[in-house]
Amino acid sequence: MALALGIDFGTSGVRAAAVDGRRREIWAYRIDYGNQPQSYEAWQRALFAVLAALPSHLTPQIERIALDGTSGTVLLCDGQGQPLAPALMYSDGRGKSALPQVKALVPADSPACSATSSLAKLLWWQTPLSPDLWHQGRYVLHQADWLSAHLHGRWGISDYHNSLKLGYDPGLLAYPDAMLGQSWASLLPKVLKPGQVVGQVTADIVQRFGLSSQCEVVAGTTDSIAAFLASGACQVGEGVTSLGSTLAIKLLSAQRVEASEYGIYSHRLGNYWLAGGASNTGGAVLKQFFDADTLTSLSHQIDPSAATDLDYYPLLQPGERFPINDPHLPPRLTPRPADDVAFLHGLLLGIARIEQRGYDLLTQRGASSLERVYTAGGGAKNSTWTTIREHLLQVPIKIAPSTEAAVGAAYLAQGGSSPFSAASST
Repeated sequence: MALALGIDFGTSGVRAAAVDGRRREIWAYRIDYGNQPQSYEAWQRALFAVLAALPSHLTPQIERIALDGTSGTVLLCDGQGQPLAPALMYSDGRGKSALPQVKALVPADSPACSATSSLAKLLWWQTPLSPDLWHQGRYVLHQADWLSAHLHGRWGISDYHNSLKLGYDPGLLAYPDAMLGQSWASLLPKVLKPGQVVGQVTADIVQRFGLSSQCEVVAGTTDSIAAFLASGACQVGEGVTSLGSTLAIKLLSAQRVEASEYGIYSHRLGNYWLAGGASNTGGAVLKQFFDADTLTSLSHQIDPSAATDLDYYPLLQPGERFPINDPHLPPRLTPRPADDVAFLHGLLLGIARIEQRGYDLLTQRGASSLERVYTAGGGAKNSTWTTIREHLLQVPIKIAPSTEAAVGAAYLAQGGSSPFSAASST
């Protein structure tokens, strides 16, 4: 029985999942990084710990492996793949000083035009590193790139999901000419299609962990794309809403949508595009006022069809990314009624309206029409909230069968982008 292994490198630890040819999850594993979540040594130890934890009867059956990592987490490495400096994490904004250079190299709507982008980090490295150390650099690699290379042995390979924030254009399947003309262009990784076979595992990996010498490693993806692949959404017009601490939406579209002024950009997915954005609203606002048990109890008392005059924009603090891109947008949480049921109803409706506004904005900017939504995150379990959202969105809403990025990475290893090459409008 051929198996695919997906390994998800999150912010605090690693999750792994093995799935069979019928997409059944038959093994799962989790390990934390310990007290060094930003250490590449800890990532490497966790990778090898996952492989060592594979049950001996499953290990020889692993046919393909795919890794995902946090988008924008990067390393500058020498010719042997050894990092020359500590990793810069996805949220690290010190590249802000390099933004003028970035904007001169890539289109204005490129996701690389951000202080936290891979490209901004690459350009920032030139300042603090000594000239000798900088000139030792041979590869700039994302978290998933670097870790995958420990399995297949080929440094300098990436995928077009991770490389989007490095300036790579997935529409043209190329870096901009302005980037290729720079003195550091040789650092840029070769970019493959996510899921494309890079090579077989090395002899050392075979010997250490008992994997088959025929086991292949494929080009990886980012954690958010892997979570989408796990959701079950596969048709144009299907969206995935993550209702966790914040709210994020992704819509599978036949058209590419780029609108940086609204916090929108698209990942390529086969022959189609995954357009989306992330809001600062979400479950964290609800938890500011109610604990989990109270939320459940009050939700059961809400009449989802009842009208309310409350017009909330629930935020923890000023600042929004999407569907309104305004770093100073104030929260709107007043007036607060004396009745907590009415207050919670207003909060749930406010977040649902932001979700609706987000999907509407995507379609207004050219994305395919929304036909169905899969929900992930803790909010997926709130049936009252689901009813409110269905009334606003006017499409069916389902709970995603899986929200684990590791499962999505395993699907990618199986050839998980193929459904999107033949997807059709519903």
